Amino acid sequence: MTDRADIRQFLSGEAACILVEVSGAAGSTPRDTDAWMLISEERTFATIGGGQLEYMAIDHARQLLKGAAADDRLTIPLGPEIGQCCGGRVALAFKAVDPETMAALIERSDTEIASRPHVYVFGAGHVGDALAMALSLVPVRTVLVDTRAHELSAVCVPGIETCLTAMPEAVVRVAPPGSAFVILTHDHALDFLIAAEALGREDACYVGMIGSKTKRATFRNWLWRDVERPELFDRLICPIGGTAVKDKRPAVIAALAAAEIMTAVLTQQPKRAAAPNVRKPVKRKADSASPWR
Repeated sequence: MTDRADIRQFLSGEAACILVEVSGAAGSTPRDTDAWMLISEERTFATIGGGQLEYMAIDHARQLLKGAAADDRLTIPLGPEIGQCCGGRVALAFKAVDPETMAALIERSDTEIASRPHVYVFGAGHVGDALAMALSLVPVRTVLVDTRAHELSAVCVPGIETCLTAMPEAVVRVAPPGSAFVILTHDHALDFLIAAEALGREDACYVGMIGSKTKRATFRNWLWRDVERPELFDRLICPIGGTAVKDKRPAVIAALAAAEIMTAVLTQQPKRAAAPNVRKPVKRKADSASPWR
């Protein structure tokens, strides 16, 4: 996953590198035209899909770094002859990273990170920690919220934020639109309070709560009796992760819930921008600027 600190660290540590972008993708391909990677003499950053396609790109980029008179564009059919039977076709563009390109890459990376959807995980217990770890691997901004300082201080998940607060429901109120809320605290009453607050936000993309059939029924009755808003219940995912797999181990629950959350998050996100270059592709009549030349 591309990270703000990582791209700066990579670029500052390499004397020269090549930006490789997927400039065209037709048929079945490992990645689309939002994919890119950086290649230096010894290292790589990000990915265009792996496999033989990526090996060929790395080899070609390193030839360019050595001064070879190689083309700055490649068109690669993904057939049996290269051992990658996707059946599609990929066009790659190669560009030496100069100061202007470097600044554009960093700006694009910062913009992408700043626009990531927020996922709030309430409860830093065993399942909360496992879920935070699972979500740390995907492009979301994960915030682990708890009322207990000692629980949060024990968290050692890279790439996530922690929030210590006596009123976790207040965190729900100030969350940006499109946020996801996952509720698994140590206290059922607190779970209900946070869930009711999250369900009251029509712009939430996901509201899930850990629990059993009994807890689900109790929460529904509470919404009817005390909150007088039973209609909110229809938007609640409980238990998180579904019921098909009967496994209560924290890591398993976290993996299932993370897939469920990401499905909700990504289906409401706009399609990502084309590629992190300094120019936008211009459509021309079939000439040398075509990605398929």
